[in-house]
Amino acid sequence: MGGMTPPAAADALLDMLFPFWQLVIGCCVVLATVAAAVRLARRGPSRMGTALLVVGTAIVALTVIGVLTSGR
Repeated sequence: MGGMTPPAAADALLDMLFPFWQLVIGCCVVLATVAAAVRLARRGPSRMGTALLVVGTAIVALTVIGVLTSGR
């Protein structure tokens, strides 16, 4: 009658934990970003300007790639 399916209770538990793990990963990313920004700001304005230029270019590049690959 087909392949084996996992018990419904296991699926329900994973569905409840999934948003929690997204929150944990998001908090880790935010902490790492803040720590990197503080460290970069301490290095001086010239490094901060270069970093903003690099990040801005990366954002624009990722947006263009996303639009081109979306197939609209």
